[in-house]
Amino acid sequence: MQKFHYQPPTLPWLDIRYRDRDIIVINKPVGLLSNPGMAAETHDCALTRLQQLYPETLLVHRLDCATSGIMVFARSKKAESNLKTQFQERRNDKLYIAEVSGILENDEGAVDLPLAADKQHPPLQQVNKEGRKAITHYRVLERRAHSTLVTLQPETGRTHQLRVHMLALGHPILGDDFYGDEQVQKARPRLCLHAASLIFNHPWSGKEMHFVSMAGF
Repeated sequence: MQKFHYQPPTLPWLDIRYRDRDIIVINKPVGLLSNPGMAAETHDCALTRLQQLYPETLLVHRLDCATSGIMVFARSKKAESNLKTQFQERRNDKLYIAEVSGILENDEGAVDLPLAADKQHPPLQQVNKEGRKAITHYRVLERRAHSTLVTLQPETGRTHQLRVHMLALGHPILGDDFYGDEQVQKARPRLCLHAASLIFNHPWSGKEMHFVSMAGF
């Protein structure tokens, strides 16, 4: 695992896809934290950038720094509570696109392996029979020369779930400098994981909202 060096992208500063009185939806770029960490240099993140324009912005969920794609933020405590409940009760629908190492044999399948923190190597996670239940569904989109483009649909929302599950399947996500070996890390200049689709119900109207962002790999 390479040492984390935070140098967030500045262009675009924010890619806002939708905004109303209750929510803001963005397309988060790769390399930008969702929310601040403990270190002072991590203050620049998606949340604080939004708060510069809309001070009431509240975090609802996270994407890894190395993961790009659709995120929703709340603009009131009521909206935050509603959206967080939807995420906790799995009443939303998240779909990711990833490019993984090697050629997947099956066109679709599921990984059902419990996950827990790797206490010897934080912040890494690992498959652990004593861990929390974690399920990921995958489907092949395209088989390439030495890799496979897949959709990943998590039933659960564990830390690094998609990255660890694909590693356990024998097909780590290309560019993964946390879980990939040297060959996987150097295969791509970024982690090839993108939150391509998010469906949830609007916290005020209850209307189904669907946002899509295409992956660039």
